[in-house]
Amino acid sequence: MKRVLLALSLTAPALCFAKSPPCSHWPMKMAEAVLTEAGLTASEKLDDAKTTAVRLASEQIGRDLYQQIYRITFHEKGGQSIEVVTNSQASSKECSMGSVDVFVVSKQFNSDAAIKRESP
Repeated sequence: MKRVLLALSLTAPALCFAKSPPCSHWPMKMAEAVLTEAGLTASEKLDDAKTTAVRLASEQIGRDLYQQIYRITFHEKGGQSIEVVTNSQASSKECSMGSVDVFVVSKQFNSDAAIKRESP
């Protein structure tokens, strides 16, 4: 019985807590291509060193398949920035498990500002 419990305790964490793959580069490159195709920017305008990607969510949806949401901020050399949110699927072996949905964030609101205005 002890052996069974020991075996379960050693394998359960690996099964329950599979690590989501770090795949920011794929949605980042696809978002850049979409923004360029839409005429919102051009690759030569972007300062790649300043581009940031933050994973907002990752959910395991299959045996080795994850739905991932990233917030990516592109910075142009002229000072402008373009923010997008991407939705894509990735696995531990391949970050490009499908297409990448790209949503351009045109304006961001902070709820703190609304709360301060409502306070007496």
